[in-house]
Amino acid sequence: MNGKSDSESKEPEAQRKTSLADVFARISITQLTLALLVAVFVWQWLDGHNAINDMREELAKKIAEMDGAAHANAILIAKNQDEVREMSVKVATLESYYAQAQSQRAALETLYNNFSISRDETALADVEQLLLIAGQQLQLLGNVKAALIAMESADARLQRMDRPAFNGLRKSIGQDIDKLRALPKVDVAGINMKINRLLSSVDELPLIDRHRPSENVAAMVKAPVENEGGWQKILNAVWLEVKQLVRIENTGLTQIVLLPPKQEFFLRENLKMRLISARLALLSRDEDSFRQELKTAQLWTKRYFDVKSPEGSHMLDELGTLAAASIDIELPDIGSSLQAVRSYRLSHEKAPVMLRTPKAAK
Repeated sequence: MNGKSDSESKEPEAQRKTSLADVFARISITQLTLALLVAVFVWQWLDGHNAINDMREELAKKIAEMDGAAHANAILIAKNQDEVREMSVKVATLESYYAQAQSQRAALETLYNNFSISRDETALADVEQLLLIAGQQLQLLGNVKAALIAMESADARLQRMDRPAFNGLRKSIGQDIDKLRALPKVDVAGINMKINRLLSSVDELPLIDRHRPSENVAAMVKAPVENEGGWQKILNAVWLEVKQLVRIENTGLTQIVLLPPKQEFFLRENLKMRLISARLALLSRDEDSFRQELKTAQLWTKRYFDVKSPEGSHMLDELGTLAAASIDIELPDIGSSLQAVRSYRLSHEKAPVMLRTPKAAK
């Protein structure tokens, strides 16, 4: 039984081998090539499918990453938009501030120009007033020093303004100042002081009919003798008094004017009036009146007062010295500077020139 079974089993195996051999024998080279191509194609398809799956997975990762980046970008864009909106609001605020600053600057420029014009007008008005004072002091009182001080103050006022437009005015004022400085010096203050001293000494002048005995007469009075008796001393004293009642002296005058006390008062006051008139003539530079008043005062002093006394001699000498002084000077015309200032003001009132300041670069 076993022998049969082994033989039976060997028979199918042989048949199988014969069938496979038959199959391979039956397959042609073309079919084998096609089979190989199919196998290669299947392998490539599988490999491509795997690669596509890998690419899909990588693409999915990239898309996920891009989605995250896009979300982050969206957040940044939203933040940037908020910042842009805030910047727009700030820019709008700055523009409004800039517009306000521009309007304020324009207002300040207008105010500065108006202030400059008003300051110039004020300065010119002050200068004109000083020149008027100088002209009055020079023409009415002949006070060269006061006129010079006023004109120098006007020139200093223009110099402090530091405006080139005022150089012509300063040149005109400087020419008039040079004219005043070239005038000869007259000691008006010294002459006025001498006249004041003479006025204060008028009341101390002795009249010619009441002058004191001279030194020669006083020397003639004999001193009392020590050995004389009582009656002799009394008689000598009485005799001396009698001798003093009558005194003969050569005064050099043909006639002595005797004045009562009331006329003596008016004489001294009239002499003072002559000296005061001489002082007024001095201040007004009227040399003829000045000398005439002093000559009259000299004449009255010689006629009514004791010129041999120290007071009278000093009065007469001082009057002679004053009468010989020259106070008359030819005053120059300083109206050109005043006229220049008035012409400048008139021209700028008709056509005011506005001062312009350079605009700031934007």
